[in-house]
Amino acid sequence: MIQDFNNKRVTVMGLGRFGGGVGVTQWLAAGGAKVVVTDLAPPEKLQTSLDQIADLDVTWQLGGHDERDFRETDLVVVNPAVPDTSPFLQAARAAGVQVTTEINLFVERCPAPCIGVTGSVGKSTVTAMIRHLLNTTLDRYVWMGGNIGRSLLHTLDQIKADDLAVLELSSFQLQRTPAVRWSPHIAVITSITPNHLDWHGDFAAYQAAKLNILRYQDPRRDAVIVQDTPELRQALDELADSVAPASSRCLHRVEAGAARHDTAPHGLPPVWHYKLDGDLPVAAGQDRRLRWEGLKLKVPGRHNRENAAAALTVAHVLGVAAEEASDALASFEALPHRLQQVARRDGVTYCDDSKSTTPAAALTAMAAIESPLLIILGGYDKGSALKQVAQEAARRAKFAACIGTTGPGLAEVIRAAGGEAEGCADLSAAVAASRRRAQPGDTVLLSPACASWDQFPDYRVRGEMFARLARGEAGSAG
Repeated sequence: MIQDFNNKRVTVMGLGRFGGGVGVTQWLAAGGAKVVVTDLAPPEKLQTSLDQIADLDVTWQLGGHDERDFRETDLVVVNPAVPDTSPFLQAARAAGVQVTTEINLFVERCPAPCIGVTGSVGKSTVTAMIRHLLNTTLDRYVWMGGNIGRSLLHTLDQIKADDLAVLELSSFQLQRTPAVRWSPHIAVITSITPNHLDWHGDFAAYQAAKLNILRYQDPRRDAVIVQDTPELRQALDELADSVAPASSRCLHRVEAGAARHDTAPHGLPPVWHYKLDGDLPVAAGQDRRLRWEGLKLKVPGRHNRENAAAALTVAHVLGVAAEEASDALASFEALPHRLQQVARRDGVTYCDDSKSTTPAAALTAMAAIESPLLIILGGYDKGSALKQVAQEAARRAKFAACIGTTGPGLAEVIRAAGGEAEGCADLSAAVAASRRRAQPGDTVLLSPACASWDQFPDYRVRGEMFARLARGEAGSAG
């Protein structure tokens, strides 16, 4: 690990249109590094990011990479979305150059205990819930970063050993954490369902990347699992075999969040609190279920009760009293683009769930909406199986407006399953088609089940456009 970057040559691979490489570039330059920023995109596509580093003494190599920047350097910091098969990364390794990531640089140096959150669905919400809950209840500062918010590298000199850092961790980021043999003090896995198969190759590789969050965890530390499926439990058992001695490799667990069903709709589904070794904080003979009775949440849906159970279990591990934790979490507001109500017109509610970029997320969103439903589905095709979400849309929704690369196929499957669907050229047409059919009391839900990259730079831009259209601020939606 390079500790002193003064006069070191560092190549930052992937500035990104939305600032993915900005934070690490600023931090390296402040440390005296000689930084080369390289990106395949031309300058005009990177202007927002370039404006943020315009005053830095760095070299830009844009519109393509130069192999010399990867061979004739001391370190390469790669954007997590760049696959390991990149010939430029291979050239760096062949030349003996260390390859790392922004998150690895941070966790190697962070003086505070880290809580890591990953999953195919829900990781952003759980990360934000944990931070909100702990900042409200603990007399210690809680930082938040990783795949949510901006880089925390620039705050390293402010983070104290008795603070906490809550990190949302994507499969791309976790793919490379084994290089620094790191896992968080407390690990949270919300779910593992197929996603990013176009990048990882298959589900086994994707799941293995997610489970890196536990791979180097001290056996006495804690893991909180939301969707404890038999397949995941088998993977956890196999992981325990590989990291713990045979005499102590059993995954001890306690059911958390299992409030009685008579507390519905605010009762919490179970999550599982694991340790690879050692005793869980439950005495022999005690009821092994942890409960937060009377919890009231502002965010809707069973999935958010699961998210809440995970956050409350983390708080329990850190010693927060149940009543205090419940009171704190009751004030949590939905994150942008995650089942966020953005408009109500003519008695119709418009809900932005643009962060839904997987079939599992869209299925979760449909289950969370109790009113009659019209849904907008579709977008970039990243290799996910969409048949189930199309069939559920046929069953659950009065109408589906289907957009993007996957739109025509989705509409065809929905109609074949007996539903009403229409292929729409773009989001504006989809909102207009939904508005024509919606009646007072209905909900129009944008939960695409797909990435946005065929028609939008990212899910945020897609969600913001939907909100403007829903409010009637963008003309063609009527």
